[in-house]
Amino acid sequence: MSRIAYFDCFSGISGDMIIGALLDAGLDFDALRNELAKLNLSNYELKFEKVVKGQISGSKFDVMTPPSFPPLKGGMQGGAYRHLKNLNDIVDASGFDHDIKANAKRIFLKIAEAEAKVHNQPIEKVHFHEIGAVDTIIDVVGALMGLRLLGIEKVFASKLNVGGGFVTFSHGTFPVPAPATAEILKGVPIYSVDVSGELVTPTGAAIISTIAEKFGPMPAMAAERVGYGAGSRDLPQPNLLRVFVGTMDESSPNVDQVSVIETSIDDMNPQLYEHVFEKLFAAGALEVFLSNIVMKKSRPGVKLTVLMRPQDQDRMIKIIFDESTTIGLRIRQESRKILHREIKEVETKFGKVKFKFSSLDGEIINSVPEFEDCKKIAQKLNVPLKQVLRELGRLVVMP
Repeated sequence: MSRIAYFDCFSGISGDMIIGALLDAGLDFDALRNELAKLNLSNYELKFEKVVKGQISGSKFDVMTPPSFPPLKGGMQGGAYRHLKNLNDIVDASGFDHDIKANAKRIFLKIAEAEAKVHNQPIEKVHFHEIGAVDTIIDVVGALMGLRLLGIEKVFASKLNVGGGFVTFSHGTFPVPAPATAEILKGVPIYSVDVSGELVTPTGAAIISTIAEKFGPMPAMAAERVGYGAGSRDLPQPNLLRVFVGTMDESSPNVDQVSVIETSIDDMNPQLYEHVFEKLFAAGALEVFLSNIVMKKSRPGVKLTVLMRPQDQDRMIKIIFDESTTIGLRIRQESRKILHREIKEVETKFGKVKFKFSSLDGEIINSVPEFEDCKKIAQKLNVPLKQVLRELGRLVVMP
């Protein structure tokens, strides 16, 4: 059984609405606040209150900030524009683990790439009016940490109601969804009803498109809690984001759809591949690998293969073209079957170690210690890494 969350986005989605919905579904506010303190930001206050929208009770989450900021850690100066590097520096300097940091930076990157394309700017020149603010950094990290604190392993979402009409930003007046939001939502199912206004924010779009495995009808699940996160405005319909939290039986192999990109390369410096891999994984690639091949005129080459979620396909294409010497890509859609997987800590002679368990029809097929945990143990105890891997690999453990 996996613990899952399903977001019902009938009135759109934003970062604060995600956190509000999780709080309404049982997330402990003090625990969330204590975790967010690891960001080492100052001059803000978190606010959480119950409100009523369209006769339905929900939770409103807000980050209260003064109009101007003193210098902040991570290279952000009060009143100045914030850039992608500033946000990444703040997250990197925090006390969060690798997964939280990596996903937060993926979300920031999505918004930066969208803004760069819309305004025809290099990504390092893009400045942020929303994402650079303290409240949006907290929205992104808070949403990720809220899911973690609730023990949610997988996220699913409905189609997104984006709203309609026009919205006015500092850059001008734009159609809804705003250009950056529309760019982020490529590959995500969206629709619009007769509601004037922006229902999906760039931050909300970037978060849900990063964390959701699938978009569509609610999967078969046993719902244990239902929460409602409130938006700021009053709409003709309840301005709420609904989340169902519960369990889903995944004992049989899961079937999902992935995009596959392949290209054959025979003229690239091999030293560049490490950088290409890093960029692709940072952008959310599921798998990246190389295969040795023989190309025309008997030249040795490599085949680069990348697996990704369909909604990430355009971003991966751009990275491959930007970072490699290829001039053409092969793209296809495939189904894949995967065993149910979960990661749990196991008490061993070396202390607590994370193991990945794979199961079929409720029967554990494989249990493997996480490599990064093994590496930390080897460094801490000053023993050979292969010894740690060998001894932990002999264990027969149950989750």
